Amino acid sequence: MHSPLCRILYVEDEPDIRVVAQMALEAVGGFTVIACACGAHALSVAPQARADLLLLDVMMPGMDGLGTLRALRELPATAHTPVIFMTAKVQAAEVAVYKAMGALEVISKPFDPMELSAHIQRIWAAQP
Repeated sequence: MHSPLCRILYVEDEPDIRVVAQMALEAVGGFTVIACACGAHALSVAPQARADLLLLDVMMPGMDGLGTLRALRELPATAHTPVIFMTAKVQAAEVAVYKAMGALEVISKPFDPMELSAHIQRIWAAQP
């Protein structure tokens, strides 16, 4: 049995998407969301964030989602934190790369804000 999912470190460079997802996760899901606009910001807040889950965009300027995950894995606080990617890049080969990097799942964009929290809870509950 997993500990309950409470805190999500969310990295998304698009302000509109970030605001909608954060509002949906907090208002609908009741989660605490630590939202970051870029990978570098995520790395600076991750040690104190105590996140249960990493929710990462893939396509971002500078450090992309995969680079962000690699860097987060170097930090003791997030070395083993479960990760979900949220991206428009969901071809089978791309999803295989995300899964190979340890992603629990990949949520495709555009997403339904009203369904996002439930979708993440289902993924969380299905972890081995």
